[in-house]
Amino acid sequence: MARYKVEISGVNTANIKVLTNEEMIELFKRMQNGDNSAKEQLINGNLKLVLSILKKFSNRTDNMDDLFQVGCIGLIKAIDNFDLKHEVRFSTYAVPMILGEVKRYLRDNNSIRVARSIKDIAYKALTVKEQLTNTLGREPTVQIIAQELGLSEFEVNNAIDSMKDTISMYEPIYNDGGDTIYLADQLSDKDKNYYSQELHIALREALSKLKEKEKYIIYSRYIVGKTQMELASEIGISQAQISRLEKSGLEALKKMID
Repeated sequence: MARYKVEISGVNTANIKVLTNEEMIELFKRMQNGDNSAKEQLINGNLKLVLSILKKFSNRTDNMDDLFQVGCIGLIKAIDNFDLKHEVRFSTYAVPMILGEVKRYLRDNNSIRVARSIKDIAYKALTVKEQLTNTLGREPTVQIIAQELGLSEFEVNNAIDSMKDTISMYEPIYNDGGDTIYLADQLSDKDKNYYSQELHIALREALSKLKEKEKYIIYSRYIVGKTQMELASEIGISQAQISRLEKSGLEALKKMID
């Protein structure tokens, strides 16, 4: 079978040697005894592992050479920290570390710049999410993560969403050999009354901070659908007072959400 040459960062992938598990164990023993050449062999013998991970990111960057270098940094960190006492294959240990390094690089080099404070919240939220998943045996809700961090749901949800990768509206999502379907074709109609999760959370939190009478009037007007006249009769105040309370409540909501 022909071996095709692909070069990335000056490395001919067709000539990369893949180590057996037994060879890896022996090299780790030599490295831990101070043999620097063994570490170099471990790096070179696992470059295909890096390449296999990078395949899923090929459409996310124009510079695969840079991404390959980043993946190699993750590989070296995994080699430096791996312990044969783990009793797991090196690849099982290394994949999350390489993936983490690549994802961090892509986040930090996203074309949309995210404030460092928001990134910090996102990283803390993801760490807490992983810890709680292990503790609870299920994925925690945004509300639980927010309580653990002492933050609002909106802050946590906004931070996590800010770290998601952007994608072009004209990214092809399906092609059966005929017409290509793009992401833009599948977006909701702008006239439909759909709102983001962030807005729902922000609105719920803002409503909870309103005065009770303002909250009741806004809920009755915009959720239940009552008229100002109906509310005036129910509460026992004038329609003008209902109108003023509604207006002040809406202005307060707008300030809190903005």
